[in-house]
Amino acid sequence: MIEMIGIEKSYGDVPVLTGIDLRVERGEVFAVLGPNGAGKTTTINILTTLISPDRGVATVDGRDVVADPDGVRRAISVTGQSAAVDDFLTGFENLVMIGRLARLGSSARRRAAELLAQFDLVDAGSRRVSTYSGGMRRRLDLAISLVARPPVIFLDEPTTGLDPRSRQTLWGIVRDLAAEGTTILLTTQYLEEADQLADRIAVIAGGRIAALGTASELKQRVARERVDLTFADVEGFGTAMGIVAGEHVVVDAVQLSISVATDQPVATVRDLIDVMDRNQITLASIATTKPSLDEVFMALTEPTGSAGSIDATTAGVAA
Repeated sequence: MIEMIGIEKSYGDVPVLTGIDLRVERGEVFAVLGPNGAGKTTTINILTTLISPDRGVATVDGRDVVADPDGVRRAISVTGQSAAVDDFLTGFENLVMIGRLARLGSSARRRAAELLAQFDLVDAGSRRVSTYSGGMRRRLDLAISLVARPPVIFLDEPTTGLDPRSRQTLWGIVRDLAAEGTTILLTTQYLEEADQLADRIAVIAGGRIAALGTASELKQRVARERVDLTFADVEGFGTAMGIVAGEHVVVDAVQLSISVATDQPVATVRDLIDVMDRNQITLASIATTKPSLDEVFMALTEPTGSAGSIDATTAGVAA
């Protein structure tokens, strides 16, 4: 549904995209991450025909964004970083207006009512949008994007500034849309959002795709799971420091804890418990921790390019 091959874009002498390649399948939620200025919005602007690439080919729903921009626009909806709603109209009137612009004719009012119900805005539908909260405005903005039932939706940081409850509501709506077959490409600054929603994630750094894959694949690329041991007393902690060995062992003397990076968390937990028992060391707790997208983001967007610096292997445990 979305494809970019060798896309390049510069603003004056400043290169923003230096060779973007990606492919998004039908019904997929695809997230684009990157630091500020990485080119996320430029990528969406190219795909939505707002700007043209300097080089490369981009298509949406089989239509070339340069050769057939009108065809692309008929296949998409865009929700930008700011809600594009008319404050002087009611929520219902906003939806009906867009329906008429989309040539829905007499069905525009019926479609508006359907969307108010879908986005839990029925009670607010007769109120002016100027009275809406930020979360309500954002829900209405997304509803407007769906008036014409487009096969592809672009969401540019859709939950920026929303409270946790409103963000969760929007996540549920995005999941429902994808389940119905809508293809969604979103950019976000919230790593948890990409982790929760995206089927696949692309990380942009240095004008290129630094990594692409599922959240699990990206986490495994830059970090391993950890087994975290917390000790009941200083004596046991001191003894354990002399037993647990490995390049990727992290010791915290204040918290009386030792963290062991591992490729095999179950086996490592079993081995560590056995070792602690043999040496009569009392544990306060033991737990496994999966790597986070925060670690992925920091590693892959490191200016020095040292993405492999936090790679971890199974730590050794001495008898």
